[in-house]
Amino acid sequence: MAGRGELNSDGSADKDPATPAGERYDDWVLANFVDAGGRLIRIPAQHKKRLAVLRWLVEEFQPGRRYAEDEVNRIISRRHPDFATLRRYMVDEELMQRRSGVYWRTGTVPNLGHDPGSWSAP
Repeated sequence: MAGRGELNSDGSADKDPATPAGERYDDWVLANFVDAGGRLIRIPAQHKKRLAVLRWLVEEFQPGRRYAEDEVNRIISRRHPDFATLRRYMVDEELMQRRSGVYWRTGTVPNLGHDPGSWSAP
């Protein structure tokens, strides 16, 4: 079954069913997009669903730790082969930050030395 904005393997689309009462939205999304082995089946087209998947994926990264790009790619590829798209989405959604090929979870590493000089206090 495909959610809104996604197609089934036969090219057809299903309507997005209502979230079951009492179940958190992110959990419901993950149940529909992550297989039993913990791999992402497909990247959601709908923004709200994609954010739920990205919030789940960013948990793979330790707070306060800096990662080289190849390490980020390796971690993401354990969940889905399109690591470049998912990495870009996490940066675009400000779940991760990047500078000179180094990545970290947003809000977990002091931003010292990463702000443009024009932002400095006088």
